[in-house]
Amino acid sequence: MADALIIAAILCLNLIGIIGCFIPMLPGPPISYLALCLIYFNYDDEISGMAMIIYGVITVMTLILDYIIPSLGVKYFGGTKYGKWGSFIGTVIGLSYFPIGLILGPFLGAFIGELIGRASSREALKSGIGSLLGFIFGVLMKFVVCIYFLCLSIAWMWEFALS
Repeated sequence: MADALIIAAILCLNLIGIIGCFIPMLPGPPISYLALCLIYFNYDDEISGMAMIIYGVITVMTLILDYIIPSLGVKYFGGTKYGKWGSFIGTVIGLSYFPIGLILGPFLGAFIGELIGRASSREALKSGIGSLLGFIFGVLMKFVVCIYFLCLSIAWMWEFALS
């Protein structure tokens, strides 16, 4: 019975983690990482301590990169520091206006930031597009990490069921 509850919790955490990739109020990768923690702490011979450290580092790096990547998109598309800061500020403000703010925040932040920095409308638009593409890449990155953690959990469940 306890194993069934743990398996249900692992599945729920993984599914909530995947949903959290798209909903900013839910930190997707950390929630999916908790599923691996359940496996580790309840069946410690299944996942090594070193693997848990590596997965933890991946989780933290994903969280950090999620806020940095839109700014990198601005830089890649030729934006200035105004666009990078605007993108970051727009991302943070956009979280309050879910779901549309989630998409428009980084774009509008970079666009407005570039206009404040005296860029032309065309350059500001290009910077905003770079920010939006960076944001989309960040969501995809979180999604891949959560799917990977789900696959690890499913592999463990499969092995557990066969033993």
